[in-house]
Amino acid sequence: MKIEDEIKSTVALDLPKKIILNIMYTQHILSEKFNEILKPYDLSGEQYNVLRILRGQKGNPANMCVIQERMVAKTSNTTRLVDKLLLKELVTRNVCPENRRKIEVLITQKGLDVLADLDPKVNDHEKVITAKLDTNELEQLNHLLEKFRNQ
Repeated sequence: MKIEDEIKSTVALDLPKKIILNIMYTQHILSEKFNEILKPYDLSGEQYNVLRILRGQKGNPANMCVIQERMVAKTSNTTRLVDKLLLKELVTRNVCPENRRKIEVLITQKGLDVLADLDPKVNDHEKVITAKLDTNELEQLNHLLEKFRNQ
């Protein structure tokens, strides 16, 4: 369905506006569907992102700056996200012994178990979302999105 039909536009949209609206609308749909997967785990997309970043540390702690620079949504309040994950016992937080101003965050086994449970669900979600595009189209879309983003 065309973006004009999705948003029930009554006026003609120029191409740049269509593209921006299409990207924003598509991002919203992707977020809604992804949040449905996370809901039973009481996780937000940003919290999930923090857990994935910490798992990628392979047992090494990450400080708040490392987490923040690797976040998909750079505007996320990393301290608040870590606090919520701490309450759920999915991460630990300690003061760095060498630099007391530095906070180190580490994923717990419970956090790893949640991600292990989510991994196949997230993979299936990604396959379903991209199923209508062949490999060439996916590569082209990825290239165009990167080109669009890196202006």
